[in-house]
Amino acid sequence: MVFSHAVVTGGAGFVGARLCAKLLEAGARVTAVDNLSTARPGALDAVAGHPRFRLLEHDVTKPIPVPGAVDVVFHLASPASPRDYLRLPLETLRVGSIGTENALAAARGARFVLASTSEVYGDPLEHPQRETYWGNVNPIGPRSVYDEAKRYAEALTSATRRGEGANTGIARIFNTYGPGMRADDGRMVPAFITKALAGEPLTVEGSGRQTRSLCFVDDTVDGLLALARSDHPGPVNLGNPDELSVREIAERVIAITGSASRIEHVDPAVDDPRRRCPDISLARRELGWAPRIPAGEGLRRTAEWFAARRAAAA
Repeated sequence: MVFSHAVVTGGAGFVGARLCAKLLEAGARVTAVDNLSTARPGALDAVAGHPRFRLLEHDVTKPIPVPGAVDVVFHLASPASPRDYLRLPLETLRVGSIGTENALAAARGARFVLASTSEVYGDPLEHPQRETYWGNVNPIGPRSVYDEAKRYAEALTSATRRGEGANTGIARIFNTYGPGMRADDGRMVPAFITKALAGEPLTVEGSGRQTRSLCFVDDTVDGLLALARSDHPGPVNLGNPDELSVREIAERVIAITGSASRIEHVDPAVDDPRRRCPDISLARRELGWAPRIPAGEGLRRTAEWFAARRAAAA
């Protein structure tokens, strides 16, 4: 299926910018909607001059003035890194609630894809996590502004589907990384790589035995496109079931970059999940999707991108 006009809220974000590029490659006209509050400068440079691309600088907590007919809306707008959503707690809650309502309104008559998150599982008591698991979230902890915003967005999307017959799909995205991330956004992979390239200690919270499942950004975007082209309501997990400890990821980054950095342990973050790994059986069966890029290859590509930017800046 080729989309004629796709709207991507959060289109200047890390995943959103890559999604815009993929949609353009597939022949779609693309409108990116973003208030640029957490965007990396230059994130859209690769598509900015494309004749089928438009950036609408806009806050999605206000009604979205999308021109013309739309056949798919991807709702990715939200601060996504802990550093950003802890800095913007109320804004994060508003974009998950009011922003989702406005994005659903913009998609009336079109396919709507909500970018939810593995954070809805909280510190999971089920492992690996299936879509039927309801999660273990602290509703008043510091991370709750993101977790509960996404849980509410899922509830609102599901209610709109049931109540109005909306054509909706929910994706639960697990740890995504790759070229295009902000060096200072606070997430694990860019933090490890930038410190390794600078020869600084890599900071690992807690014991480092907590696990994450890293999915390369191109694989995540392919999963979002597969969900959009289906009629599946979700939720469906999009992630890589290759589970790695945080310390192992740090060690791999040091090896890939050839760094002399050492690893330092600090106190664990509040409500930090101990294990995180998706069961992607549903995505394999219903979408024909599975990640293709292993962590070693993805980390190498990401480190090369950061190294090139560091060299250009120098």
